Amino acid sequence: MIKVACVGAGYFCQFHHQAWKRIDGVALVAAVDQNIDAAKETGLAAYSDIKTMVKNHAPNVVDIITPPHTHYELIQECVSAGVDLLICQKPFCTSIEEAERAVNLCEEAGIPLIIHENFRFQPWYRVMKDAMDKGQVGDVHQLTFKLRTGDGQGREAYLDRQPYFQTMEKFLIHETGVHWVDAFCFLMGKPSSIYADLRRMNDDIKGEDAGYFIMEFDGGKRALFDGNRHLDHASSNCRLTFGECQIEGTKGTLSLDGEGVVRLRAFGAVESTVLYQGPETNDGFAGDCVYTLQQHVVDAFKGAGWFENTGRDYLAILKLVDAIYQSNESGQKVVL
Repeated sequence: MIKVACVGAGYFCQFHHQAWKRIDGVALVAAVDQNIDAAKETGLAAYSDIKTMVKNHAPNVVDIITPPHTHYELIQECVSAGVDLLICQKPFCTSIEEAERAVNLCEEAGIPLIIHENFRFQPWYRVMKDAMDKGQVGDVHQLTFKLRTGDGQGREAYLDRQPYFQTMEKFLIHETGVHWVDAFCFLMGKPSSIYADLRRMNDDIKGEDAGYFIMEFDGGKRALFDGNRHLDHASSNCRLTFGECQIEGTKGTLSLDGEGVVRLRAFGAVESTVLYQGPETNDGFAGDCVYTLQQHVVDAFKGAGWFENTGRDYLAILKLVDAIYQSNESGQKVVL
């Protein structure tokens, strides 16, 4: 039995808790939060500090679900306590330098550190990646994702769910677009350059909430992120896929719609074939990607496969996010 404790009892912890409770061989033993009442509301053994929790429960895994400014200190405490494995939510730490220190600390202690970057685990991207690997698209020329969450208008934007979004000075890319920075790398590989054009549409928030970035890959391939949190897309839930995606190649085009359906249209054809019907239920978050990531971590922890999204791997994603902001400030393409 793998004992898991979660740190952070805010909005998103519910998805982590639901997922852990559904994984065989896992016992969710405790919740930690500075607000002890919030920890108690989880129904788990509640603590306001990690040290006491670890002493009482000796968890194998600590799952950190807190804002970036807390990450390094929490990782330090967990390493000192001798936990076996750490998972940390994104955005990861407050800077690349701090993230590197956290990664080095865990590596020196021999403790795997996994970043909870879950969008690459959404079922539609796994299906699309499989189709690409099988050659069903041919030579890929273009990947396009249009983010349209429809939740960014007016003074009340984000207040009902994640109010801290309003005060983030770097928002669209640092908090949201990073998901597709990672997903693009998962689907396309390592980019060679990046160009960005970002803007703020809502004057009642501090950070950017719309904009573009273009990644260039070997062979002239491109990936375009077109994000606007004010606009919506055709979906019964704009937070299922968060938008629409196309991957275009010499043999066909893959498309993802707002209901999570993946279609393949062969080159020269009019009709499409459905490769994935979309999720059967709305259980979990965004295609149940939190559960899929956590099950992946458990499997790898038991020796079945390897860890995706290690802290070391994720440093490259943070550097790409930094390059996006550099490009936006300079108005120039950044060669990586």
